[in-house]
Amino acid sequence: MKIGIVCYPTFGGSGVVATELGMALADNGHEVHFITYNQPVRLDFLSNNLHFHQVLIEEYPLFQYQPYELALSTKMVEVVLRHELEVLHVHYAIPHAYAAFMAKQMLKEKGINIKVVTTLHGTDITLVGSHPTYKSAVEFSINNSDVVTAVSNNLKETTNQLFNIDKNIEVVYNFIDTAKYDKAEGEECKRIALAKPNEKILTHISNFRPVKRVEDVVKVFYKVQKEIPSKLLLIGEGPERIKAEKLTKKLGITEKVFFLGNSTEIAKILCYSDVFLLPSQTESFGLAALEAMAAKTAVISTNTGGLPEVNINGETGFLSNLGDVDNMAKNAISILKDNIVLERFKRNAKEHTKKFSLQNILPIYEDIYKSCYKVK
Repeated sequence: MKIGIVCYPTFGGSGVVATELGMALADNGHEVHFITYNQPVRLDFLSNNLHFHQVLIEEYPLFQYQPYELALSTKMVEVVLRHELEVLHVHYAIPHAYAAFMAKQMLKEKGINIKVVTTLHGTDITLVGSHPTYKSAVEFSINNSDVVTAVSNNLKETTNQLFNIDKNIEVVYNFIDTAKYDKAEGEECKRIALAKPNEKILTHISNFRPVKRVEDVVKVFYKVQKEIPSKLLLIGEGPERIKAEKLTKKLGITEKVFFLGNSTEIAKILCYSDVFLLPSQTESFGLAALEAMAAKTAVISTNTGGLPEVNINGETGFLSNLGDVDNMAKNAISILKDNIVLERFKRNAKEHTKKFSLQNILPIYEDIYKSCYKVK
C-alpha cells in the first residue's frame, strides 16, 4: 500500500511510535510518506520505500501565529495527489486529525476518497484535547476519521468519557522492536564508565514536561542512594530540567546524577540500567517504560493511566500512587538490595515485552489499513 504518516517529529512517544511504524511498514514492502514540519528524529532512510515531505510555513506579518493546520492539510493533498496515497495515518489528534479531515474534503472535490486512520496517544485527549478551546474540533475530527485507534484501554475509556464518540475505538498497543534491545544486550555494555561494579544504575527518560514529575525522580533516587550505592541517568530535555538540576544540588547528589540530554541511542543507554523510574502524573501507555523493560530493566512507576497495562505490579516492577515518593523508593530498594530478586524482575520485564513486539503489532495496523476501505 501507499501510506502517508503524519506525526510530530520529536522525541515524544507519539512521534517515536509513528516513525518506528513507518520504517517497519517500509521494510515490509509498503511505500511510506512522512508529512511533517521536520524530519522525525528517529527516521532512518535505509529503505527505498521511505519518503519525507516537509511542511513549510510562509512567514506573513498579518498572522501572529502562522497557520500550521492550513499548510499541513495543503501538503497532505499535494502528497496524496502526486504519489497516489491510499491511506493517511495521523498520530496525535491535535492538529493532525483536523488537518486530515480538511485534506479529505479537498480531495473529495477532486474525486479522490482518501482514508484517514487517527491514532490517539494521550495528552492530545486527556490534557489538550479536552480543553474547551479544542474539544469540539477534536470530537468532530475523531468522529469523521475512517478508523480510530488508541494506545491503551485506559485511553479508549477516557476518550469515550470526555467526548461524544459515535464510533468504536480500537485499542492497538504501542510497540517496540525487541530485536534492537536484544542486540544492545549482546554488545559489550560499558557500564563501568558510569558506575562502579558495586553500584546500581537507575534511569529516567522523558521530555521533562511537568506531567513527568522529574523532581519526583530525583527525590526517589535520593532516598535509594542513601541505602544502595547507585547512580542516576536522566535522558531528555525540557522545561523541568533546570528544576531537577537545582534539586540535585540542594540534596547534595550532583556527582551521582548524570544529565545526558536527548539521545537516539536509547537501547544502548538502557542496557546500563537496573531500575527505570517513571513517576508520571499521567501516562496513557508508557512507551519509555516498555523500552526499559525490553532492555531487561525493572520499572518503578505510578499506577496512573495505562501504566498498569504495561508494568505488572510485583512481576515486572511496582506501581505506586501518584506522588508517593516514599513508596516508590521503598519498592526500588526492595528490588535492588538482592541481586537474585533484581535478576528475576529483569527477566520478567524482558519476557512481558514480547506481548508488545513489532512482529505482533505491525500486522494489526496493516489489517486496519485494508479494513478502512470497507468502512462506509
